Amino acid sequence: MKKGILPPKETPPEEEEEEQLHQTQSVVKTYESMSLEELEENEDEFGEEDELAMEMYRQKRLAEWKANQLKNRFTEVSEISGQDYVQEVNKAGAGIWVVLHLYKPGIPLCTLINQHLSRLAQKFPQTKFLKSISSTCIPNYPDHNLPTLFIYHEGEMKAQFIGPLLFGGMNLTCDELEWRLSESGAVKTDLEENPRKQIQDQLLRSIRCSEPHRRDEDSDED
Repeated sequence: MKKGILPPKETPPEEEEEEQLHQTQSVVKTYESMSLEELEENEDEFGEEDELAMEMYRQKRLAEWKANQLKNRFTEVSEISGQDYVQEVNKAGAGIWVVLHLYKPGIPLCTLINQHLSRLAQKFPQTKFLKSISSTCIPNYPDHNLPTLFIYHEGEMKAQFIGPLLFGGMNLTCDELEWRLSESGAVKTDLEENPRKQIQDQLLRSIRCSEPHRRDEDSDED
């Protein structure tokens, strides 16, 4: 073979396939640090043997980008009118939770809830948060029912919170509202327990601590 008498030894097909696969994987690894824009910019520098690996990686990155965009489609509270109701709420789409706040300018609790919803919309981008002035959304909707929250899933109403008493007044915190929404299924909270319960427990503890002091005062008077 060294003297040229015998033909060169042929590489078995299995070894050729493994070598090609190894080369393709090595090429793909060089692309992992590149963005889609960088792949486009450097496309002319790649040889023909790189095209398959580059296309595979481009499709992978594109699929990841689309999945991320779909997951984070909502990040703010959008304003709608009555004309938008069916399209934005009832036809929101498969698997979409919708939180609609009926409010009116000048009502402090409505303003507070809008502020809380803006924070929650950023925290839960998979949920569609909407707001609408009550009179433009539902004609003659009574002011004493404000604020009102309607919770929809795939076009069906799953929960509703109507009136200031259900929200606990101006002491309502963002965590408490988040917990309420999680109970209806609209968001997946990371809170371990109801924040309102923590406040109630603190009040009970403070009352219990004050009871012995009152008993001592009563005994002194006797």
